[in-house]
Amino acid sequence: MAKLYFNYSTMNAGKSTVLLQAAHNYRENGMEPYLLTAAIDGRAGPGRIASRIGIGAEADTFTPQDDLFAKIETRLAQNPIACIFVDEAQFLTKPQVWQLARAVDDLNVPILCYGLRVDFRGELFPGSAALLAWADEMREVRTICHCGRKATMVIRRGPDGAPLQDGDQVQIGGNETYLSLCRRHWREAMGKDDG
Repeated sequence: MAKLYFNYSTMNAGKSTVLLQAAHNYRENGMEPYLLTAAIDGRAGPGRIASRIGIGAEADTFTPQDDLFAKIETRLAQNPIACIFVDEAQFLTKPQVWQLARAVDDLNVPILCYGLRVDFRGELFPGSAALLAWADEMREVRTICHCGRKATMVIRRGPDGAPLQDGDQVQIGGNETYLSLCRRHWREAMGKDDG
């Protein structure tokens, strides 16, 4: 029975690495995966999922306007696929997460989504909130804070390296922009003691 999975974490936990390894395992066993990533994130190049450890793969892209059920249905009509992998799932819209759930239910294809749970302000991304509500299974991909505790939060750093308190929810960046921290060190960095 197909399921909708949400694999979530903070920045730099290796979500893309895990996705790419799983897709490789499908291919090694003679099954074709279908990879999707957010068009907004072109850090590895357009239509490419890449990991900081140097591995990557070509992927189809999605924008907030795309009907993912229709996109998956069209792809399935062209060639059989065993599994769908979605990178940068935090950029999905709420309707797109519902479209993925419908694809799992009606097209009987497993879909594994990988993305951030919260932004630098500690707030859920819309796609992540919908996945937390509707996914059949959720798994945390863990990373650590500089203190050794599990990192669950992230700060966005300005040009001077200081944590930013405000800004747009979406700003594409990597290690130069974001730092994963445990909740305690995030609270200290953000000056958040009152919620």
